[in-house]
Amino acid sequence: MARPIVASGPIGRTPEYLGKKIEVFDMKLTSIAVLATPILVLAGTALAVVAQAGRAGVANPGAHGFSEILYALSSAANNGSGFAGLSANPPFWNTLLAVAMWFGRFGVIVPVLASAGNLASKRRLPVTAGTLPTHGPLFVVLLIGSVLLVGLLNYVPAPAPGPVIEHFMLWAGK
Repeated sequence: MARPIVASGPIGRTPEYLGKKIEVFDMKLTSIAVLATPILVLAGTALAVVAQAGRAGVANPGAHGFSEILYALSSAANNGSGFAGLSANPPFWNTLLAVAMWFGRFGVIVPVLASAGNLASKRRLPVTAGTLPTHGPLFVVLLIGSVLLVGLLNYVPAPAPGPVIEHFMLWAGK
């Protein structure tokens, strides 16, 4: 039996998942679901850093204050935890975090449900030599690798400078 080629695009095959073809519409919905939260967090952080009302809530200016703002928006769009030092009670922060919370959740839920409905409406295809089984180790490795890659590329570059800058400032004695 021939091994399936993981990246089926270069050989002209349409990728499948659970016996159903993954088409352009499915990939657009997936892209929206994956990118909604990072775009929302980064845009909200930029707005909070630029606006005077956003900077007014920061107790620790500088790199640590940036980390506080970024964490507040990341947590509002994801799990809702807090980071000490940011006064998130003024109207600016209440509004910004509420918008981040609403769009952070629905910006992911709506495209995922639309994608699920679209996949459910498709006919199931027979298994061929080019089908990637979802119960094998190759699928597990690709899934874990994709989650780590997307997660690292979306969430590590923005919060990393704060602690790194603070560390260098400690070395410099500031």
